[in-house]
Parts: sequence; structure tokens; C-alpha cells
Amino acid sequence: MTKPTLSAPAERRPASAATIGGVDWRAVFAFPNPVNEYAARITAGLVVVLAVATLLTGWGWGLVVLAVGFWLRVLFGPRISPLALLSVKVLAPRIGHAKLVAGPPKRFAQGMGAALTSAAVVLFFIGYQPAAWVLLALLIVAASLEAFVGFCLGCAIFGFLQRRGLIPADICEACNNIALRRT
Repeated sequence: MTKPTLSAPAERRPASAATIGGVDWRAVFAFPNPVNEYAARITAGLVVVLAVATLLTGWGWGLVVLAVGFWLRVLFGPRISPLALLSVKVLAPRIGHAKLVAGPPKRFAQGMGAALTSAAVVLFFIGYQPAAWVLLALLIVAASLEAFVGFCLGCAIFGFLQRRGLIPADICEACNNIALRRT
């Protein structure tokens, strides 16, 4: 006597959590790894330009544009964000060869930018404009460090959190393994 199988035929098996309705959601929300350091720095420079223009004009909707850009980059990588597309497809290739760095810390940094600009949007539109401008100034400092000095503050915070065990080592093996960083 044979045991009945518990698995359904292939055509009736439920889709995996990543594939629902024929869409591979991991691919939709994928972030590149590795990332071209030059493209990341150019994107940060474009953020600085937009943020300074927003600060100088006092145009609150500029905060919204910045926040949407960060959310697009953190959720979808450089595939949808206009600033990232300009950096990745047009400007960075003119520099020459890519300098590749780990993607997870860059995504974390984009997430920090999304949180900071989202908070600035909320503060601005509920009437706390000075606080929104302070957050925008902090963003300008962080993006300027990335763009002009090559120091990614979000990446440094990512590394600190990973060393403390708050971000699992397997999230970024290249970050955790010095030998992988040199290759």
C-alpha cells in the first residue's frame, strides 16, 4: 500500500510568497548589489542641488519631491527614480569604469534619507517649518559628505549597527568580511 502524498500537483500548488499573481515581488523591490560608487555620489550631489534650492526658495513641495525620490530609490533601486536614472544611465558612465561597493549599506542610507525627508514633509505641512528646514539642512550635510568627500554617513551607521549585531551579518557579507571588500 502506498502512502498518499500531501503535495498538490504543480498546477495547483500555491505560489511562493515572492511570486504572487505571476509577479516576482523580490525583483520588483530589488536593490542592486554591488552599487557603482560614482553613481551613488552623483545622485547625492543631485540631492544636494535640489535640497539647497528647496531650502533657499522655502518651497515646501520641494521636500515632497525629495521624499518621493528617496522612497523610489529605497524601494526600487535606481530603476524608477529620475535622479538615480540620470546618475546611473547618463552621468556615471561618462566617468569611466565603475567603482563597485556593497549595496545594502547604500540602501540603508537611502532609507535614512527617506525617513528624514518624510519627517520634514510632515513637519512642514503641520506648521513646524523651522524644524523641517533643520532636517533638510542635516540632509544637505549628509548628502554633501557623500557627494564631495565620498563619506556615506548612512553606510557608516549601517556598519556600526552591523558590528553591534543589530543588523545580521548575512545582510551584507561583503561589509562583514574584510577580504571580500578588497576584491
